[in-house]
Amino acid sequence: MKKLLKIVGAILILFPIVLIGFLYLAFPKINPPEEIQARQDRENIERGRYLANHVSACIDCHSTRDWKRFSGPLLPESIGEGGEIFDQKIGFPGSFVAPNITPASLGTWTDGEILRAISSGISKNGRPLFPVMPHPAYGKMSKDDLLSIIAYLRNIAPIQKENEVSKPEFPFSLILRTIPQPAEFSSSPKKEDKIAYGKYLFNAAACSECHTKKDKGKPVEGMDLAGGFEFPLPNGTKIVSSNITPDKETGIGHWSEEKFVERFKSMEPPRYQPHLVKDGERQTIMPWTMYAGMTKDDLAAIFAYLQTVKPISNKI
Repeated sequence: MKKLLKIVGAILILFPIVLIGFLYLAFPKINPPEEIQARQDRENIERGRYLANHVSACIDCHSTRDWKRFSGPLLPESIGEGGEIFDQKIGFPGSFVAPNITPASLGTWTDGEILRAISSGISKNGRPLFPVMPHPAYGKMSKDDLLSIIAYLRNIAPIQKENEVSKPEFPFSLILRTIPQPAEFSSSPKKEDKIAYGKYLFNAAACSECHTKKDKGKPVEGMDLAGGFEFPLPNGTKIVSSNITPDKETGIGHWSEEKFVERFKSMEPPRYQPHLVKDGERQTIMPWTMYAGMTKDDLAAIFAYLQTVKPISNKI
């Protein structure tokens, strides 16, 4: 009996060690980066500028926001420098830091390595990336659109800045290794197919990341786009994301396309210049001035798609 207990005890001790070793050796599943190069022509760079600033809004998290002003507009001198922290304060299983994505940092990366990071969540050195940078969504975009973003990033001003390294908590540090998946690139639908095109843009904008409540970084089942994600702000206040399902009582089911589009375009500079916000006054984490740069047609397409999702009653 004692011998059996010793064997069981040894197994219990060795199993987690073997499991940890397996996860580190087997994951993430790293596919070699493609030997590919983004076109450096004006049209491609401008497409990338539009996506990176107004749709996918990569520049939002990878820059410094001025929280003294409404909606936290970007400080122009910080574009791409990274440093924003997503940690336990907003329910994440660790501290995750947006890296520097200016040419000063990405200069040693190939376009294929950048494409793999954006679309599959694997860094140049093989490190898995936490999906606060929503690579599962970006991996469903068209390869051409992602390459245009890369072309744009190659042309922003280089900034020499070293940021902290992301530190996932244990045991999530092991789970994180299993999250990166090969990209499933799609084609951008024709604009005439309004709902399909809106769905594509909605995915590219990763709206669900903020508008779905999460528990330790995982979406709460049955609450897709119903809001409820809490964000503490630097001024000590806390805001909650809104319900964007077509529920007529608690969501945007009573909104018209015109109202939806105007809500965004009303925040577009120079029409709107972010006003100063004092401590305790209303603030938002929504980067309105960035998304406001989307075209009216693109915003209308997103609205058309949102009218097709499941309405969920969730009063914020």
